[in-house]
Amino acid sequence: MCGIVGYVGANNAGDFLLNGLRRLEYRGYDSAGIAITCDQQFHVTRSVGRIDALASRLGSNPVDGKLGIGHTRWATHGPATEENAHPHLGGDGEVILVHNGVIENYQRSKTS
Repeated sequence: MCGIVGYVGANNAGDFLLNGLRRLEYRGYDSAGIAITCDQQFHVTRSVGRIDALASRLGSNPVDGKLGIGHTRWATHGPATEENAHPHLGGDGEVILVHNGVIENYQRSKTS
């Protein structure tokens, strides 16, 4: 089962998001990721496997932002890969997307 957690506040978003994703730890996911806004840019970190793998990546490349979103994915469509993990960055780096479920019109949405 997928899970989504978000944060807007005065503290470090990464710490909050990781703690939130850890609370979703036992829902059968296969990958996880977070996106944090810092210096008017999105910083996306994704990994396959447990939250500890994501935390390790973040530990070696921390981002100090105050706004972010995190997601755990359960692969119902497509393999469990870093590329398929959420969040997804689109619109020439202008949009971050996480979702639960299947987007049936994804081909049309990709070309719009």
